[in-house]
Amino acid sequence: MVEQKLDAGQATGNQVEFGIQRLFVKDLSFEAPNSPHIFLEEWKPDMQLNLHTEATTLEAPLHEVVLTVSVKVSLKEQVAFLAELQYAGIFSISGFPTEQMRPMLASFCPNILYPYAREVISDIVARGGFPPLYLAPVNFDAMYQQQLERERSGSSVTGEG
Repeated sequence: MVEQKLDAGQATGNQVEFGIQRLFVKDLSFEAPNSPHIFLEEWKPDMQLNLHTEATTLEAPLHEVVLTVSVKVSLKEQVAFLAELQYAGIFSISGFPTEQMRPMLASFCPNILYPYAREVISDIVARGGFPPLYLAPVNFDAMYQQQLERERSGSSVTGEG
């Protein structure tokens, strides 16, 4: 268990706490539907990467954050492999103002989970007989800001009609 106690020095006077209680693979799937023939092809892959996060409150102060990573790699319109992973963490979070909880769960926690998820994906791809797959770092802070912008623009459009 890793836990940090931070003095936020905020008007609330509460001491904020953030702790990683557990990190784990929740679900893992790997498919190579066109093997072994795909191994004979020249390796010039096209990759599609999809990321999704979801947070659930377990019981105060525990929260589960699940990062879903889907990677589809194709060669000449044939699927080389499809790897799907749900990597999760249980985080102990308390003392933060309500307005900071959503960014913590949607951005800060996924930033912690992603390096572990990258390692699992890389390992399963190698075990599938394919060249190493190195997923680029992801800026979950920017993704969260984009999500907020979409929500704002969607609500302003809805508000006009």
